[in-house]
Amino acid sequence: MEDLKDKTALVTGASTGIGAAVAIAFAARGMRVAVHYNSSADAAARVVDTIRAAGGTAFALQADVRDTAAIRACVQETTAQFGRIDVLVNNAGSLVKRMPIAEFDDALFDEVMHINARSVLAFCREAVPQMRKQGSGAIINVTSVAARTGGGPGAYLYAGAKGFVSTATHGLARELVGDRIRVNAVAPGVIQTPFQDRFSTPAMLETFRTGIPMGRLGTADECVGAFLYLASEQLSGYVTGQVLEVNGGQYMP
Repeated sequence: MEDLKDKTALVTGASTGIGAAVAIAFAARGMRVAVHYNSSADAAARVVDTIRAAGGTAFALQADVRDTAAIRACVQETTAQFGRIDVLVNNAGSLVKRMPIAEFDDALFDEVMHINARSVLAFCREAVPQMRKQGSGAIINVTSVAARTGGGPGAYLYAGAKGFVSTATHGLARELVGDRIRVNAVAPGVIQTPFQDRFSTPAMLETFRTGIPMGRLGTADECVGAFLYLASEQLSGYVTGQVLEVNGGQYMP
């Protein structure tokens, strides 16, 4: 993956979990990384410190992905710092709240869709002009096994939003292929991250585990290879419009 050296990446939701693991892995391959976060400033700072301690280049920047102006500023700051954006990883997202269908309201729908779906398109909208100017780029959206299965209890809104991301990935890939911008997605399964700590009980996680052929939950580091592959023109230059499943066999298309 020598082709990743000296390239730049903006990784959203990179303060913890999969986003943090991807940011650190990118930097370890010589990439310059913008570490986006919303509220976890200390965690984002630790990611940046980890990268810099290993000799890499990174900086942290804050943006609420529900704020279009903040997304625009985030992309502009990345370009100002690095001069380009070679890879955009749309990882930021949240289940927000598990909710039975009889109790959900319009406000929850709007928030889940805004955070997980609209923000992806907003980041793409802001980054694509720079990638076109450069003559190439790679966008990696983060969807979920929930997009295939409907998600766990009360997570149908999150699952629907991730289904949107998966489908939009196909459409964006078709639209942008002529600009030499590849658009793919990674669909993690049940991964041991702060996300699961926040939204899933131990009993839920055990139920999920029993449905995974590998018999265990995944780790953030086990997701990293998929992102490295899709970011590398050398390895995946003929790959676009794909959703790469990383789920221990939980779902086999």
